[in-house]
Amino acid sequence: MSTRGCFWMILMGMHLVLYAKVSHATENIRPNIIFILADDLGWNDVGFHGSAQIPTPNLDALAYSGIILNRYYVNPICTPSRSALMTGKYPIHTGMQHTVLYGMEPRGLPLSEKLLPQYLKDLGYSNHIVGKWHLGHYQLRYTPLQRGFDSHTGFWTGHHHMNDHTAVEHGHWGLDMRRDYDVAYDLHGKYTTHVIGSEAVNIVHEHNQSEPLFLYVAHAAVHSANPYDFLPAPDATIAELGHIDNYRRRKFAAMMVELDRTVGNLVDALHARDMLENTIIVFSSDNGGPADGFNDNAASNWPLRGVKNTLWEGGVRGAGFIWSPLLRNVSRVSHQMVQVCDWLPTLYEAAGGNVSSLPPDLDGISVWHELDSGAPTRRIEILHNIDDIWGSAALTVGNWKLVKGSHYNRTWDGWYGPAGIRDEKAYSLEAVANSSAGRVMVELDLLPSHERITQLRREGTVSCGAGAHMANECNPLEGACLFDVESDPCEYNNLADEQLHTLQDLLARLADYNSTAVPPSNLQDDLRGAPELWNYTWHNFGDELEPEVLPNENEEV
Repeated sequence: MSTRGCFWMILMGMHLVLYAKVSHATENIRPNIIFILADDLGWNDVGFHGSAQIPTPNLDALAYSGIILNRYYVNPICTPSRSALMTGKYPIHTGMQHTVLYGMEPRGLPLSEKLLPQYLKDLGYSNHIVGKWHLGHYQLRYTPLQRGFDSHTGFWTGHHHMNDHTAVEHGHWGLDMRRDYDVAYDLHGKYTTHVIGSEAVNIVHEHNQSEPLFLYVAHAAVHSANPYDFLPAPDATIAELGHIDNYRRRKFAAMMVELDRTVGNLVDALHARDMLENTIIVFSSDNGGPADGFNDNAASNWPLRGVKNTLWEGGVRGAGFIWSPLLRNVSRVSHQMVQVCDWLPTLYEAAGGNVSSLPPDLDGISVWHELDSGAPTRRIEILHNIDDIWGSAALTVGNWKLVKGSHYNRTWDGWYGPAGIRDEKAYSLEAVANSSAGRVMVELDLLPSHERITQLRREGTVSCGAGAHMANECNPLEGACLFDVESDPCEYNNLADEQLHTLQDLLARLADYNSTAVPPSNLQDDLRGAPELWNYTWHNFGDELEPEVLPNENEEV
């Protein structure tokens, strides 16, 4: 070989080594993603939305250092929201739009759907879930370890008691706590929020940083537990909250306080491993709060209208924020429209994925660059849901919101407190700064000043105006209602008669959406899944049955 040929061979070899190093470095800088989902949390149950009743200093410290999402929407109940998060699609496009998935239903989130952790796995992520799944378990192929996650400690059904880990559903009772596929009998008596918190911290401590981390922390709190004890919380924490007179609300608050403390511990763990500077943390509720005794719970969406499983703002406007040192335009309250289905493309793009490679039938859009810059997102409309079984639907386009139909024969169509303590003097800025997350934010010079926090809290508080009241009554069972939710977020003033053209436009758009809907996939309970048949555990009973006797998963109720 000539000297010139050797030179070019050496040069090419150096180029390949350099390319390999650069490629490896590029993979290593993919951000860690922590997604924290609270269950049944109300709009008014966090400090960053104005109430000083429930202390949430760790969440507040992250919210004030990040971006508070004031026009962030979820779906009205558990399974639909979780399906939207995982698929990037509205529930009407996956058959998950009607109520929730029950423990003895022989179905799950369709296996034809590629889920968020599977997309992230393609980018080299290590994926872990702690907590609630609620997207199917009647066969193991529907459970987290076969849908893109590497580990799961938590439960498969929609709720359980946070001390004994059993779930009561449709008259049946069984244990629901898993470590991967195995029943986690050893966790009995350990408070679920503590289990979720400690497992999340352990995952961070044990994480191999040569891979980026996706950690999905899906809390059981503050969902109602079982009829014998709907709101389980540690006695010591309940005793700390004596300023809350209503005892049920006090227990709810204690459940939330415990959740908040796990967030502080998780931030501490990320900081200890020098992972925070390359991490995205998203916090979200899965639906509006069950207020005023709904499901024997005590959440608050004040001053928004409605509760969980309704299409009013109190049912679908979610408490949420995003925090990351990778975002530039932070310490602000965002009025950019975001829907829970947007997280899949948004986080995929933040992770370095090419969003143009995502399937064209996703309903979610990436808002990563808009969150970074503060520019309006491309999202101008949100389908809140269409449920043709219950005859309800809601759609927002710009500032206009259409509501058709009502659940529970309008029993939960009102406005429910408590408003909580809203005096700024009652809100402890020192508690925010001295919380675990707050101390880390101070150390990183990311926590805003007390003056700025006060301003952010004011901006994050929804106000319906002094002396606001219902100007035009709306009965969505008799006709479609129309609200300007920008000026009237509490949905007091029905403008359907005054804005007929707008009403007709939104009804036509709703019909367009409905023409693309797939039928709801709900099935009757299969009594072969009853826990008493499986050693009193909620089980993947479909794997134990002969294939020819398995029901058709597309059969409608």
